[in-house]
Amino acid sequence: MKDTTTPIGAPELATQARLIEMFEQDLGYEFLGNKTDEDNSNIIPELLRANLLNRKDSEGKPLYSKRLADAAIVKLQSEAKDLSSGLYAANKAVYSILKYGAKVQDEKGAIKTVMLIDWDEVGNNDYQIAEEVTVAGLYDKRPDLVIYVNGIALGLVELKRASVSVVKGIAQNIANHTKEMFIMPFFTTMQLLTAGNNSEGLRYGTIGTPAKKYLEWRHDGFGQHPDERDPVDVLIESKAAKFEEKLDSQAYEMFSPSRFLGLIRNFTIFDRGKKKVARYSQYYGIKRTLARTAKHEGGIVWHSQGSGKSIEMVLLAKHVIERDHDGRVLIVTDREELDEQIEKLFIGVDEKIRRTKSGKDLIDAINDTAGGNLICSLIHKFGKHSGKTDESEDKLDEEAVAKYIEELKVALPAGFKVKGNFTIFVDECHRTQSGLLHQAMKAIMPDAILVGYTGTPLLKKDKKTSMEVFGPYIHTYKFPEAVRDGVVLDLRYEARDIPQDVTAKKEIDAWFEAKTAGLTDRAKARLKEKWATMQNVVSSKSRLGKIVEDIILDFATKPRLMNGSGNAMLVADDILTACKFYNLFHEHEFKGCAVISSYVPAPSDISTSVVDPEHRTDEEV
Repeated sequence: MKDTTTPIGAPELATQARLIEMFEQDLGYEFLGNKTDEDNSNIIPELLRANLLNRKDSEGKPLYSKRLADAAIVKLQSEAKDLSSGLYAANKAVYSILKYGAKVQDEKGAIKTVMLIDWDEVGNNDYQIAEEVTVAGLYDKRPDLVIYVNGIALGLVELKRASVSVVKGIAQNIANHTKEMFIMPFFTTMQLLTAGNNSEGLRYGTIGTPAKKYLEWRHDGFGQHPDERDPVDVLIESKAAKFEEKLDSQAYEMFSPSRFLGLIRNFTIFDRGKKKVARYSQYYGIKRTLARTAKHEGGIVWHSQGSGKSIEMVLLAKHVIERDHDGRVLIVTDREELDEQIEKLFIGVDEKIRRTKSGKDLIDAINDTAGGNLICSLIHKFGKHSGKTDESEDKLDEEAVAKYIEELKVALPAGFKVKGNFTIFVDECHRTQSGLLHQAMKAIMPDAILVGYTGTPLLKKDKKTSMEVFGPYIHTYKFPEAVRDGVVLDLRYEARDIPQDVTAKKEIDAWFEAKTAGLTDRAKARLKEKWATMQNVVSSKSRLGKIVEDIILDFATKPRLMNGSGNAMLVADDILTACKFYNLFHEHEFKGCAVISSYVPAPSDISTSVVDPEHRTDEEV
């Protein structure tokens, strides 16, 4: 096989040696040496066998016989070699065995479960690291550092010199496991893929993670309620702080045995063909929520839009139902599309969830464990909407809700008692889930714990109400943090003063020159032909028309808008104004625009007038 690995230079060797020393001395890993000249696999049977045979039960007796250990190793190797359905399927099958154990027959033919990794007692596992691990393929490759647990390759570190972007290391990771000509089979056991250098630190992902989704591990930025932090996380951060190099500190945090295994076991999911590992914000948010709910208290998780709140709810729900035999989760949304999205998401990660269709269906679901431990429902199944549509007055009619609560109490079966220990996740909790509606939920589920999720900063009025209902913040991950991490794009606001009194030709020409500064004379001439009637147009236009003209000119002169790689958002003060803007854009044959609004008209808002549209009042429009 041809070795296409780029020879490692002195700077990388020095960094590599420093990291190995840290893994050995500070994390307790065993160094397996340089494996350049060996034919390496992602499973080292003798190391796995030694660990399994060394395990003891509560009485100090061997936990597994040699027969069980060997059978479990064969099963793992078989799954790890089966790429008939692709890498994703093979990795998912291996993950299942690692997490839940290998089911094999003992000497008497009975089915036993062999846990290849002891998740509960991390000290019962053996942790190893090797360098320059040559892996055979059509073209051989040699990962810089491979991390093993009990002889199973679970992590990888690709290093670059400080002057070479960490993106190069990420690209190398991706190519090595996505190109069949390279070493795809080696990645069937891989859980955490990282790349780093001394200048940028470490980035992490997993198989199938796109380059732009590789993220940096950071400390928890939420300073409130320090008593709810996991002491292990606090200890890891304090020890990592002693390292001068960012790379060393982040590698220490990610590969500390308890966190490394925790990320694999509790913060990894397979979602409809994509394997995902939690972002650090999701990790801390979930652990903080578990600490809060352990006290039988709720609160609010404010994580920025686009930061993955839905995935966070999935991971947290899996925690709840796996840790508590009687644990159940109800996810409440206030929009039909969100309810449907939640259902699809759970189905996508192989979790059965019951989507209730009515108030009675909801009562039946929480009164019956046979339907499953996961339920999703629309908030309005807890109360009847009053018909109000003004966003600033988006409340539920008090009398209607109070009446509904009474109807619920009357309709409940005799001796009704909620089955299981319920945690309720309320999505977009800043909107309608407050006041009497909260009472409706508590009326039928008095012992449930409520956790509210929002990606929107709570206004002063809403913040007070929401916190009275749910409790104080559990965790926050705000918009500037998400922008810094590259999770969402920054939203830049440009305060634009549109001249309202530009009517003279000289003034219009000056305005045109200012707007087209930087363009060539030829480009200006072409635009001027199009805007030849500017004096007449601008002088006769309303304020809205002038704003539209200004934006359209931007799209004709700004490079990112001209080539289609950028877009713009125009915020109107009401629905009517937004519609007027829309019509003005279309009058100028500018078709690339749309009106986006959460406004839902009540029947009373819909005009039945037969007046000629040209003569309707603004209210009728």
